[in-house]
Amino acid sequence: MLFSEVTSEESYIVTGYESGAVGINQVGYTRSLIVRPNALQQDWPVDTIDALAVEHLQSVIDHPPEVLLIGTGEVQRFPDRVVWRHLRSEGFGVEIMDTAAACRTYNLIMAEGREVAAALIIDGGD
Repeated sequence: MLFSEVTSEESYIVTGYESGAVGINQVGYTRSLIVRPNALQQDWPVDTIDALAVEHLQSVIDHPPEVLLIGTGEVQRFPDRVVWRHLRSEGFGVEIMDTAAACRTYNLIMAEGREVAAALIIDGGD
């Protein structure tokens, strides 16, 4: 599903999502990643929400956004309680949703000029 034909050399924009892949500035990625308007972390080692640990989000915690979106794959699922509690105690907003919704929401929040980060789990990433 293509969201936008527009790319930006200054910002990372989600340009598409389909099962097993996400497009960032019209480049396809099949592995989980963290995207912010000014940064793209492609080597994010989380392939399921059950594998998510606090240390996987340390780069976000160290430079907190206004809102962190966690895309949990094809289906919305919540992380382990320890992870969830820790994230909620950090002082920034945290929203958990399926990855397609996280992709759409990321673009909306970014378009508002707000600081946003999206940790996107790509199901079946290679």
